[in-house]
Amino acid sequence: MNRVLIVAILAGLALLAPTAYATPVPATQQKTATTPVPKARKVITHGSVAIDGKRIRYTATAGTIGLRNDKNQPTGSMFYVAYTEDGARNPTKRPVTFLYNGGPGASSNWLTMSGLGPYKVNLVNGAATPPAPYSVTASHESILNVTDLVFVDAMGTGFSTIGGKGTGKMFWGVDEDVKAFGQFIQRYITQNDRWNSPLFLYGESYGTTRSAALAEYLQEQGIAVNGVVLQSSVLNYFDGSPGSDNGYIFDLPSFAAIAWYHDKIPDKPASLPAFIEQARQFADGPYAQALRQGHTLPTAQLDAMARKLHRFTGLPVGYLERANLRVTGAEFRKELMLPEREHVGRYDARYTAADANAIASRPAFDPSDQQISPALNQGYLWYLQHVLKWKTTRAYVGESFDAYKHWDWKHKQPGGFRAQPLPDVAADLAAAMRKNPYLRVLSENGYFDLATPFHATEYDLAHVTLDPALRKHIQFAYFDSGHPIYINPDSLEAMHTALDTFYRDTLAADARTAAN
Repeated sequence: MNRVLIVAILAGLALLAPTAYATPVPATQQKTATTPVPKARKVITHGSVAIDGKRIRYTATAGTIGLRNDKNQPTGSMFYVAYTEDGARNPTKRPVTFLYNGGPGASSNWLTMSGLGPYKVNLVNGAATPPAPYSVTASHESILNVTDLVFVDAMGTGFSTIGGKGTGKMFWGVDEDVKAFGQFIQRYITQNDRWNSPLFLYGESYGTTRSAALAEYLQEQGIAVNGVVLQSSVLNYFDGSPGSDNGYIFDLPSFAAIAWYHDKIPDKPASLPAFIEQARQFADGPYAQALRQGHTLPTAQLDAMARKLHRFTGLPVGYLERANLRVTGAEFRKELMLPEREHVGRYDARYTAADANAIASRPAFDPSDQQISPALNQGYLWYLQHVLKWKTTRAYVGESFDAYKHWDWKHKQPGGFRAQPLPDVAADLAAAMRKNPYLRVLSENGYFDLATPFHATEYDLAHVTLDPALRKHIQFAYFDSGHPIYINPDSLEAMHTALDTFYRDTLAADARTAAN
């Protein structure tokens, strides 16, 4: 996330969830004292998929699990789609991974149809996907070869329904959401006899906020997590205060990657990773030092810095000078392709589109959302009905605007006496790692992501309080894609390899320790 824009969160702008791609949440979700909780049910189907040359046979379960309050009264039900390998030799050694998208207020259809599961929607890579009919096919890059998968819709999204004694206020907040997912996970592993299975958490976008806090919450509930996968992270919401320049520093390496991709870099270097490393060094060094001088920076230094910044961003020197070297993500998206009368995407800046107003300072929409979300939404709903055989008359809530509007951003950190107005869950993740020294973390980052720039994640994870031995348990992976990394087929294949290695290494390390 561009931390300069963090205040926009409190103004109700949806910065971390795709724009409307399914039915908005009904108003009845907010006041549900008389709304009955749907009866829990399951629909079971079977399938198989070839992964790394091996045929994996699996059981797919689309179902709901009820939640209850402290008085054991029903408060709602959470919808999930689970894939479990058939005939596992030792189920206690077979990991189970809980996956979810973010928002907050977004369902998990994007991740479900991403290719991590056994099916995916085929998308045009880096350009608009044509309307239906969409191609829904087997995913040979699924990680079902190393873990069972449970995709979960947050309460009030997808087919997860608030009812009984439940209200939106009970679920729509940082800590309230973590508690709901914690209860869901405990009920799932109880109902499916998975208490002794290795446990992994996989979150995308705000889902990484959830995962970091959830790992600590579960630890306090007596449940140790083996591994956490953070895809396109936002962990610390404090760096967007007025006057802070951190957001500009964190954005710069992503600007460089995007300008490189669109051939806007003077004397474009051949290696993208090497160029990004130069951008990191420049952002944290000369650029940061210039920004710290604020409006006292001498004119000659401003001009010199603007010329250096041009070499990393492709933006005109004069524009950078007028901006006082400070360009937001939205402004960059509009200015980079202005000569072509196009703007670039926020979730994935490889995507471009024409804008109605060529001289506006900000884009009117995000092409990387609008050009892919219908396919993921429509393809998912077709898949639910025709492959998973889930029949219902309920509307699918792709994004709950009420959840986002009413979200309680306060968060109580581990050991804290009072809730903070905004969350810093990097501290939660570090606390979980100190309490459980076997917990391992994989941070997945897209180079072309302007929603959650990778350099901000690098900063957050570099500043958690961990000793050197535990710090080695945090790994990073980078991909030539954006926020939804899996959209690029090459990146999806690379993700499969990285995740396969992460799971196998984590389980092997745990096994070696247990043997000793």
